[in-house]
Amino acid sequence: MNLTDLKRCIEVRPSSSSPSSSPSSSSSCRPPQDAIMTPLDHKNLDQDVPYFSTVVSTTENVALYIWTQLVLVLPPDLLHEVRIHETDKNIVVYRGE
Repeated sequence: MNLTDLKRCIEVRPSSSSPSSSPSSSSSCRPPQDAIMTPLDHKNLDQDVPYFSTVVSTTENVALYIWTQLVLVLPPDLLHEVRIHETDKNIVVYRGE
């Protein structure tokens, strides 16, 4: 599932108080852009993202950060792994372990 599919999933997730398929109005149901892209895109991680002021911004720690943010916005069993392709030969996979 890519970020576009993930966003679509969040946007059509029904509200727990309503059986309809309208987007949830819950403040905890933020689109992935708000959870991931807004804080990270075009940012100096070490200077602009508070999480990385105390955590070294390795690819492994970025994957952990993304996992932590997605857990807050996804339905419980939807998130399986976060995979970051830094280069063709350097790939980090985090599965919440």
